[in-house]
Amino acid sequence: MKYVQRVSAAAFAALLTAAPIQSYAAVYSNGTNTATFLVTLTITANCTIAANPLAFGSSGVLATAVNQQTTLAVTCTNTTPYNIGLDAGTVTGSTVAARLLAGTATGNTGTTVAYQLYQDAGRTTIWGNTQSTNTVAGTGSGAAQTLTVYGQVAAQNTPRPDTYQSTVTATVFF
Repeated sequence: MKYVQRVSAAAFAALLTAAPIQSYAAVYSNGTNTATFLVTLTITANCTIAANPLAFGSSGVLATAVNQQTTLAVTCTNTTPYNIGLDAGTVTGSTVAARLLAGTATGNTGTTVAYQLYQDAGRTTIWGNTQSTNTVAGTGSGAAQTLTVYGQVAAQNTPRPDTYQSTVTATVFF
């Protein structure tokens, strides 16, 4: 005569969790063989650029020059040569040689203030957007490199009170 013992579902579940079933990788001793595979990464010449705002602050009468500076950060792959250019900005009539800020108040958007961007602290070399002529050259190191942009609002007739602005695009050529 065979005896069958009945176990409740709860008791069976407790039994399963109390003694987990373990699996082991088999161990073989018949020999070994190997294969190799190639791992690759291709680095291509590349650059990124970031720009900080240039704020000349507040001024009353523009009887003397107002000088300020800002920075650009360029990151290029190691040994990649580059040029950084600055365009004339978004104000109608603005050129690299004669940059303009325009008023922002209604009825004053045609009023402008002259300003300039330079490559050097002495503010003698205009920073433009034509390679081999008025851009700033460098060679990438693989890390961010900081370049200073020197700005100046020269003494000039002072227009009506307003906020004057332009948006300049910095371009990295590589």
